[in-house]
Amino acid sequence: MIVPIIVCGAAGRMGRTLVQLVGREPGARLLAAVEMKGHDAVGQDAGVLAGLGQLGVPITDDYASTVTPESVTLDFTAPGSAVAHLEAAAAKKAAIVIGTTGFDETLQQRLVDLAPRTRTVIAPNMSIGVNVLLGLVTAAARALGDAFDPEIVEMHHRHKLDAPSGTALALARAVAAGLERDLAADACYGREGIVGQRPPKEIGVMALRGGDVVGDHTVVFAGMGERIEITHRAQSRECFARGAVRAALWVATQPPGRYDMADVLGLSKG
Repeated sequence: MIVPIIVCGAAGRMGRTLVQLVGREPGARLLAAVEMKGHDAVGQDAGVLAGLGQLGVPITDDYASTVTPESVTLDFTAPGSAVAHLEAAAAKKAAIVIGTTGFDETLQQRLVDLAPRTRTVIAPNMSIGVNVLLGLVTAAARALGDAFDPEIVEMHHRHKLDAPSGTALALARAVAAGLERDLAADACYGREGIVGQRPPKEIGVMALRGGDVVGDHTVVFAGMGERIEITHRAQSRECFARGAVRAALWVATQPPGRYDMADVLGLSKG
């Protein structure tokens, strides 16, 4: 089975990496490449832009016209665009993989409503390593309990728009699940001034920005006389892209529903 794939945000750094990987994947073919209206790349060959040479797939700004029921979309764009793409995909019963982050409450609710209408994978981080990390963090939090204080530190490049990262929030949810805490009540996103002693159930999440850092995430469990640090460092965007392509090949044969990378990797079983 050859899966036809649409890459949204095809002219961006992640989009070009996705085009490269799809072009080299025996089980996939690039059906379409999409950019926003008015983008300079519209009309250019997606393969040439990605450094693969001519693929015969010009970049378009009309996503809806490219979607077919057999296609799988890879979306790393912006929150509003990702939801619009999900709406169009759901209307055609087409599969979609969304790695976009930074959704506000309204757009998040749209994801919740739309995702089950078709085959949808939504994950704040497509990296296989990060998704293994999420499971490790939940297990560590459960084993360590209230005797250890959890803190999450993430760092990304200076151009990242949202903070904390979607991955940091996912890690915070993993910690909260392991500790059976309410993240909405116990999360602390940064500290400043005389804040007093750390509340016993606090889950700290700190965001750093600078340079060209692809993505570093560390979960610290600080106890009395010892601490555990679990870290994942993304050395290139290719780790996210490889996970996204794997998700696309997987979701192409699934029934309608909302999935995440734990489902893709078989980590949610047992």
